[in-house]
Amino acid sequence: MFVGNDIIEVSRIANLIENDRFLHRIYSNAEIKYCEDKANKAQNYAARFAAKEAVFKALSSQLNGNFSIAWNEICIEKDDNGRPFIILYNHSEISDNYRFDLSLSHVKEYAIASVIMYSKV
Repeated sequence: MFVGNDIIEVSRIANLIENDRFLHRIYSNAEIKYCEDKANKAQNYAARFAAKEAVFKALSSQLNGNFSIAWNEICIEKDDNGRPFIILYNHSEISDNYRFDLSLSHVKEYAIASVIMYSKV
């Protein structure tokens, strides 16, 4: 089991999401659509940014930096019950061997994410 955590100030992301290039470098199209449809979009973007950082931290503790994943290849989506989950695009070598549990939380000023990564074997 490997853990990654991250916390970020929402104001930092609120400024960055005004840049379209930043948005598409960091977030998938599905994430952009989800966040743009929310009244508190900066909080939702920040929570997803924190989740991506937490994924990187969990992965690096296991794979010792021997991987290369683009930010927008880590996608945070929600299931039918509203529970967040992680999709790794173009990285079946990771998805086939590991599963992830994700917790997100955000308030006006901060967003936090925790990821637990388990070996499937």
